[in-house]
Amino acid sequence: MLDTAFQPLQLGPLTLPNRFIKAGANENMSKQGKPTRAMRMHHEALIKGGVAMTTMAYVAVEKDGRTLPDQVWVHDEAMDDLKAVTDAVHAAGGKIAAQITHGGSFVTGVFIPRRLESSVSGFNPAGLLRGNMFRRAMNERDMDRMVGLFVNAAERCFEAGFDAVEIHMGHGYLLNQFLSPLDNQRKDQYGGNAENRARFPARVLRAVKEAVGDRMAVIAKINVADGRSKGAQLEDGIVTAKILEEAGADMLVLSGGRNVESGWFTFGSNMNLDAMLRVIGKWSLSGMAIASTQASVPKIDFKPLYFWEYSTKIREAVSIPLAYLGGVTSAENVSQCMEAGFEAVQLARALLREPDLVNRWREEGGESLCDNCNSCVAYIYHPAGTWCIHQPPNKLEDNQILASAG
Repeated sequence: MLDTAFQPLQLGPLTLPNRFIKAGANENMSKQGKPTRAMRMHHEALIKGGVAMTTMAYVAVEKDGRTLPDQVWVHDEAMDDLKAVTDAVHAAGGKIAAQITHGGSFVTGVFIPRRLESSVSGFNPAGLLRGNMFRRAMNERDMDRMVGLFVNAAERCFEAGFDAVEIHMGHGYLLNQFLSPLDNQRKDQYGGNAENRARFPARVLRAVKEAVGDRMAVIAKINVADGRSKGAQLEDGIVTAKILEEAGADMLVLSGGRNVESGWFTFGSNMNLDAMLRVIGKWSLSGMAIASTQASVPKIDFKPLYFWEYSTKIREAVSIPLAYLGGVTSAENVSQCMEAGFEAVQLARALLREPDLVNRWREEGGESLCDNCNSCVAYIYHPAGTWCIHQPPNKLEDNQILASAG
């Protein structure tokens, strides 16, 4: 079944030359909301390495939707640099998606001088270190404005040359704050059961699909589960998938976990605390906070295809194209995903270790060289941008020059 992974895939108006997609994972290759030369080189290399489509992670739909100070957000001054990245990807023969999202109350690196928007009001633990201590429940006017921001972001991304948008509805960001009972305790039509909690995220997707769906693929990234007993469970993920299928999504990406409450679930293994403290500083406020939270985290040993039991149940429940994400470490894993009926596979850490992994799998199969040490996750916060510690380090100067500057 490995041959299937190298066959074309149709997603709405978009045709991919194969079934391999670089998963959205924060690159930290941007300055003042604009992609850098490092970002351009990063995504260009992935396409040259064989992936059909790469994903620029975390493109905020407005400035206040960033979670970190330099993250890309959709504004006029960023357009030339976004276009430089998409042009490089297209010249290399591939496609590129923009992962569009909003942090809501999950804003850990930027101070916002007002209560942050979320599904509910009250104390906001995720923003504590930056003074974003409180959040407020969005009303209908807020929701209308937010839908407009997502639509505008999708339209601007099309103008910048992106082939798809991936609406991020997982990991604790704004739309996930509606989907997850860890946040959403509303008593109105947007809270309570899983159908109600999916109402606003589906509204966002439907509006984006209506606006740009004839020109670019519209994808959604969701949690198969939150990884916490009081969070969304598999049954909720199935409901969300069905509702987004009805809303017109061209494909769903199946991830899981929450950045604060269950990062170990997202990565299928524990944080590399030594690497994290080495990058952000052992005695920084963030470092001390992270170290204190790790004491209560369960010990998790990595295993390939760690979301398999969840994702295959969603596969059985919907007919929409699905991308398997989570622990794809070998050509045999890819074959297993194809045989189970997943239309695509997404990878992130393995491609940092080997940007040309897909080409190698095409020629000889075998195992990824990634050892799942999770150091690359820590290097998301490095000023040179994330990289695999088994590869030469990124050049800091590449992350200081904007993408359109050569």
